[in-house]
Amino acid sequence: MSHPDLVTRIRAWMFDDALPFWAERGVDKAHGGPVESLALDTLLPSGVAFKRTRVVCRQIYVYSHAELLGWTGARAVADHHYQYLTERVWQSDAAGFPRTVSAETAAPLDPTIDLYDHAFALFALGWRHKATKDPSALALAHRTLDLIEQRMRHPAGGFHHELPPGLPRQQNPHMHLMEAALVLAETSGEPRFTALADEIATLFVERLVRAPSGVLPEFFDEHWNPVDGDQGRWTEPGHQFEWAWILAQHQKLSGRDHVETVRMLVRAAERFGVDPATQVTFNGVRDDGVALDRGSRSWPNTERIKGWIGLEDLTGESADAPVTGSATVLLDRYLGAPWPKGAWMDAFDADGRPSAKLIPASTLYHVFLAFAEISRRAEASAN
Repeated sequence: MSHPDLVTRIRAWMFDDALPFWAERGVDKAHGGPVESLALDTLLPSGVAFKRTRVVCRQIYVYSHAELLGWTGARAVADHHYQYLTERVWQSDAAGFPRTVSAETAAPLDPTIDLYDHAFALFALGWRHKATKDPSALALAHRTLDLIEQRMRHPAGGFHHELPPGLPRQQNPHMHLMEAALVLAETSGEPRFTALADEIATLFVERLVRAPSGVLPEFFDEHWNPVDGDQGRWTEPGHQFEWAWILAQHQKLSGRDHVETVRMLVRAAERFGVDPATQVTFNGVRDDGVALDRGSRSWPNTERIKGWIGLEDLTGESADAPVTGSATVLLDRYLGAPWPKGAWMDAFDADGRPSAKLIPASTLYHVFLAFAEISRRAEASAN
């Protein structure tokens, strides 16, 4: 990294601002688990009546990763959220994790078995095991994957994104399932998780991404054809960058060559999904490259960082300019003043005006992981 001041700012935000803020403000001391979101004006819980499984899991990831990076106090927060996930949110081997639970009682509100939420449960359990070697985390990961493989497999490849099954099919939950499989494969060494990552990588290359354009549709029919109409033409640059990073991790683990696929994804997302003047990554682009939603949530900007670092890791092509561009946008626009230190304005519209009404806790996963990758990159270049 050629910008040490930027890395210093990033690490200060991670360790001095965000982790202490969410360890204090983001833990629901009255009802257990994490706070779903905060009010922008008071920094108190927003009062929504639900907690999403994915938010519980993302906070377990963040504080497990923070423990591995040496942040004092991380273990207590991770333990708190892990206990809530396993003792309150998990239902049974048949019901798995509900989409949402009551903020006060943790009783299931939406009991739908959702692949996205179960993927994040696996991700959290993988990081829990990575940080602590807790055998219970690995055991629950196997039970969770049993449910997915026994009840959610789709005859045309991949998995149903929810039970009862619904349409259109979605690529995004498969992306996070692969992300989780890679963490579990790395920490456990068990071939079951490696096989799952391999399977989804093959699905992606053969059925999901459109080569040579690099277009990645979001919504598909039963047989992985993009659905008709505008919905089938919708793409998200953030997901293209995110897949690029995950495929780069898979290449490091498996040795399978994803270089051209990663390059194709990054090039397409960069060309059509990023404003070169502002360095903002757009929310949504049509499959012919027309930006349909030039607004930007925080997360597409974090994924641009990861996608370019993944490409750099595989090819040596410098990620300096895009990493610096997106990190600066995040620090100055989304994470900086006037927003609370350690928190964020999660979304801006196409004219650069703040558009989020709450501070969603779910954002921390995206920013923390991207900034951890920048920190890792800086350490590698210094050695």
